[in-house]
Amino acid sequence: MPELPDIAAYITALEPRVVGEPIECVRLASPFLLRTVEPPVTSVEGRRVRELRRIGKRIAIGVEDDLWLVLHLMIAGRLHWRAAGAKLAGRNQLAAFDFPNGSLVLTEAGAKRRASLYVLRGKASLHEIDPGGIDVFASDPDSFRAALSAENRTLKRALTDPRIVSGIGNAYSDEILHAAQLSPIKLTHKLTSDEWENLFAATRLTLQRWIDQLQNEATTNFPEKVTAFRKDMAVHGRYGRPCPRCGEKIQRIRYADNETNYCARCQTAGKVLADRSLSRLLGKDWPRTLDELEALKRR
Repeated sequence: MPELPDIAAYITALEPRVVGEPIECVRLASPFLLRTVEPPVTSVEGRRVRELRRIGKRIAIGVEDDLWLVLHLMIAGRLHWRAAGAKLAGRNQLAAFDFPNGSLVLTEAGAKRRASLYVLRGKASLHEIDPGGIDVFASDPDSFRAALSAENRTLKRALTDPRIVSGIGNAYSDEILHAAQLSPIKLTHKLTSDEWENLFAATRLTLQRWIDQLQNEATTNFPEKVTAFRKDMAVHGRYGRPCPRCGEKIQRIRYADNETNYCARCQTAGKVLADRSLSRLLGKDWPRTLDELEALKRR
């Protein structure tokens, strides 16, 4: 799922292309994309784009007469900039927003249709779809700690809950926790003051690094290959590869369609965290430390 740095890159690429330009036509290839009825999607046609906003992991396009198009890309949705009037060919192409200078095309890979489009009237309506998580860059250490510790959750869940923190998902939470040298399953009520300071600093520094890098790339080319797996990441998507800090192999916890990547030496004091499926299978034979894991592999 595109997260805060990816959404910021999309907005950077879109602003010089669409702000001040009229939306000539909205073409929908999938009836499941549009989640609102009133105002009709055709009401934005002929109106100029006034501004772009990020709302959590959503992109809000504000047009004249205080109308808003809000796109939520979910896991597999992506945006592409095409020649004006580009055809919607193929089942993965869901919509096109036509401008005089090009077409913004929305695609979604896979069979599941999770991406969504909302047409809203008035800025107040934007608050209704905002999950309410804090903006890390508008917060201070105290408000950050208060938000994440309101309930006793694991750090991974707290960071990725959009009602707690805005714009962070699976990929960047892994990177943040590695930078802070904290376990993804450590409970928020167990953190020391120093750990809270490290986590706050790591969250801002990690996100800012990737925002800067992706926005810089977006000023040259439209971000056509938005992915959660980037070669410069420290741990996310790097299972079995060496940790850039200590050289130990990156570990993982798999659940549903996601996995958490971490360095046992840097983040969990050498403890190998239980993978739900494998730990149930192995039972008492599940390795608790890196040494036990290596011994198991040699059997």
